[in-house]
Amino acid sequence: MADRSVRSAWADDAAAIGAVQARAWRRSYGAVLPAAALDEVDADAFADVWRAAITRPPSARHRVLVALEANRVAGFAATAPSEDPDAEPAEGEVVAFHVDPDALGAGHGSRLLAAAVDTLRADRFVRARIWLVVGDDAVRRFLEPAGWAADGAHRELDLTGDGTATLRQVRLHTDLQDES
Repeated sequence: MADRSVRSAWADDAAAIGAVQARAWRRSYGAVLPAAALDEVDADAFADVWRAAITRPPSARHRVLVALEANRVAGFAATAPSEDPDAEPAEGEVVAFHVDPDALGAGHGSRLLAAAVDTLRADRFVRARIWLVVGDDAVRRFLEPAGWAADGAHRELDLTGDGTATLRQVRLHTDLQDES
């Protein structure tokens, strides 16, 4: 039986997290972003951002988790207080959630999502949010049976600052309160 687990990320995981993010972005956003924007995807730059997030988080409620296959990073998630303008203080967010395209279907996503929800609950959030790219039906089909549903919010991200590469997103949410 393979060793598959989820744990808090360590600084030494940053390069692997950046590489997973780059591969996942190329796979997930290849059809919605211009080739020039995809050419700018840089695993090393992502790694630098994740290293800082792991070693110097903005608050104690900002966390990075990694899904492992033996000791190889197969996916990652980040949780934090929601910064949406309509968020209440008790609302958290899964701000990043990616599984390595080469590791899809091995259960890493399910373990990672469960750990992210447990982490948000431990941080005393009562609701959670996640933003998905419009048209990312695979992730939506994964989240909805786990209790996540669209709440009607939409946004458009300008990835380049000049409008040449934008992503339309829809927000999903879930209730984190124990159903006792």
